[in-house]
Amino acid sequence: MSAAAKRTLWWLSAIPDPSAEGAGLSGKEARDRLERDGPNLFRPQRRRSLLAQYLARFRNPLVLVLLAASAVSAFTAEFGNVVIIGVIVLLSVTLDFSQEYRANAAAEKLRLSVALRATVLRDGKPQKVPAADVVRGDVLQLSAGDLVPADGTVLAANDFFVEQAMLTGESYPVEKRPGSLPDGATDLQDATNAVFMGTSVVSGSARMLVRETGEHTVMGEIAARVAQPSEPSAVEAGTRRFGMLIMRLTVLMVIFVLLVNTLSHKPLLETFLFAVALAVGLTPELLPMVVSVTLSRGALRMAGKHAIVKRLSAIQDLGSMDVLCTDKTGTLTEAKIRLERHVDADGHDSEQVLELAYLNSYFESGLKSPIDDAILDHAQTGPGAWKKIDEAPFDFERRRVSVLIDDGSRRRLVVKGAPEDIVALCSLYRTRDGGAQMPMDDAASAAIRERCHELERQGFRVLGIAWRDVPPDHPHAVVNDETELVLAGFAAFIDPPKASAAAALAALGKSGIAIKIVTGDSDLVTRHVCATLGIPVTGLLTGKDIERMDEPALQARAETANLFCRVNPSQKNRVILALRARGHVVGYLGDGINDAPSLHSADVGLSVDSAVDVAREAADIILLRQDLRVLHAGVLEGRRTFGNILKYIMMGTSSNFGNMFSMAGASLFLPFLPMLPAQILLNNILYDLSEIAIPFDKVDAAEVRTPRLLDISFVRDFMLAVGPISSLFDFLTFYILLAVLKADERLFQTGWFVESLCTQVLVIFIIRTRGSPLKSRAHPLLTASSLAVVGVAALLPFTPAGGYFGLAPLPASFYFILVAVVILYLCIVEFAKRLFYRRVASKGIR
Repeated sequence: MSAAAKRTLWWLSAIPDPSAEGAGLSGKEARDRLERDGPNLFRPQRRRSLLAQYLARFRNPLVLVLLAASAVSAFTAEFGNVVIIGVIVLLSVTLDFSQEYRANAAAEKLRLSVALRATVLRDGKPQKVPAADVVRGDVLQLSAGDLVPADGTVLAANDFFVEQAMLTGESYPVEKRPGSLPDGATDLQDATNAVFMGTSVVSGSARMLVRETGEHTVMGEIAARVAQPSEPSAVEAGTRRFGMLIMRLTVLMVIFVLLVNTLSHKPLLETFLFAVALAVGLTPELLPMVVSVTLSRGALRMAGKHAIVKRLSAIQDLGSMDVLCTDKTGTLTEAKIRLERHVDADGHDSEQVLELAYLNSYFESGLKSPIDDAILDHAQTGPGAWKKIDEAPFDFERRRVSVLIDDGSRRRLVVKGAPEDIVALCSLYRTRDGGAQMPMDDAASAAIRERCHELERQGFRVLGIAWRDVPPDHPHAVVNDETELVLAGFAAFIDPPKASAAAALAALGKSGIAIKIVTGDSDLVTRHVCATLGIPVTGLLTGKDIERMDEPALQARAETANLFCRVNPSQKNRVILALRARGHVVGYLGDGINDAPSLHSADVGLSVDSAVDVAREAADIILLRQDLRVLHAGVLEGRRTFGNILKYIMMGTSSNFGNMFSMAGASLFLPFLPMLPAQILLNNILYDLSEIAIPFDKVDAAEVRTPRLLDISFVRDFMLAVGPISSLFDFLTFYILLAVLKADERLFQTGWFVESLCTQVLVIFIIRTRGSPLKSRAHPLLTASSLAVVGVAALLPFTPAGGYFGLAPLPASFYFILVAVVILYLCIVEFAKRLFYRRVASKGIR
């Protein structure tokens, strides 16, 4: 037994503090305990100061290499290099830190707005506080749908059932009640008087005294013991592969440059600094910042469109999603359920059906569904003399709920649930209110089922209502009592389709997203909704069909089917996993207790702000409006985010790489370095400044029409198509500088510094769009930053600062030549880009 489990059994055997029955803690006492014990988290993270966060940036390997190069320069009395390298390092680190810090702070504020909250008694009053602020000694109020935020003792309970399979492996919910630990208890399964962090409330309500929080809980110890890095998201995995590609290219090129310059007997220090600068120039050191800022900007924009992002990389996953699995209620329908009919087994209106349905919903202590609300709103009669004795709560395997009630003269079990299951449990049925009870033979069963199906074909959601009288001393409602029932009839509900759903579904379909409806409702009702919304049914699987299938068969059928009806939580989860196994990026939209496994299993879990705690905690994105139009807006935002990240990656692997390749190649035949190390570093920082506005840029409409993933082969092919053009024009510039302008070493380095910076910065206007750069306008910030950097590059040689970097004034004729070279370069890159995308389109690659 683990240390946490032993400690838990110890405090479970202790008598609860009597004061816990009262007002709970005072606000001051709770604050003091939070300060002393820390937040209720598995691994409370101490916030580092801004200075510590800033200094941590200097642990970047490239920064350390630059600082080492600066130290070598100082040792050899090259103090100019020391100043230049130091200033550039400070600029780079400060730029990276400030942008990422601001973006992450904004995103964290959004995440906190939908963080899990708990109802605690403070100063005698219930109040909502973040779950992280729960402390030992707090008294919590729990109800169906809540996640238990800490370990503690049950003080009071009302038909309180908890799902704790994640801790004990128990298949069914366990009833919890106040009292002492049973004699001989040696395991958490025996702790019927306690609840534990991470378990979920299935039904009923309770009050608990918190005994352990954070890492001291049973779940906290398990999390610490099995902690391991989470699986990388699509965007993280893609950028990691891109980083490895660049690293391999950088290592090869640096080794090549060191070898060539050493064999050419060039100064060792200059060669070393040149190689270091070349490595910095090749490395897309701004990529983490660009990804972070772009995702954070996307999260802020999505918040403005009523969607809160809890996991930033989920934005990319949402943009890559090509299959959306969703329930019917609330997404395709209004979730304004009305009770329209209450009929007996022969289809006649029945007041007894309404009365029994009302009593079941009134006394049910579990999670009240919209159906229960519809029944209570429709009847509004009150329970009369009936009083509740016990309850067998709803679960998603049985798909029914039973209440045991007594009016002083009789005791009755009232059951409501899925109609086919209720009919199967009945041995008798009643024809009319107060009429005779008839035997449920095969013929009667078939006729009754057909009447139920006819209601479903009309679009009604149907519940079966049944009862059974029991002896007056019958003490409890248990699952085994749900036999030999008398069928009272059916309650029929209407939930009209949303007016906006058809247009939203069509928009998602045009965006390349297949909609699959995964519901516990009947296939007849779901077909009716699909017909109303114009959704063609391409295939249907029921829960019974799924139960009979192995995984390969389910994967094949899930590919073509788009309706999955009468499914329980485990079957929903199997559908999600089957679609992922077929290579799809799957989103799942759900808001109930039964949706938590599927929300975890999907690539991107989606829920709504009104969902139960279990669903909201499992989801990656929370929709503040239960509307597919909000989801579609989020999908487009995800694709825009991906498009801007891809722009930076393609820039880093085309013109930038081409320039660095030219630099390495030039060292083969030039008697001097083609560019001084300080000039390379300055070139790199100016280039980074020009790209800092990419997260704000617009994305072409064509880029958001279909889902996309980061394909390294696509990026590599683009690099091979565009990079050599950059190198070609660099060598043309070399020829002009040496043969036409008769440039010396300093003038050559200055001329190429200006040309390389102008070409690699201005090419963003070509690369940022698949179409014509004249029709797709860049964001004003990107235009301004790019043109400003080009202006700085052109004027810097004429300033005193230019002299510090070894730059010399250029003749006017160079600038005329430069304009012609840049225009010709951009035109050829545009031509090559169109050829590349035409070839990509012919291969069917997105």
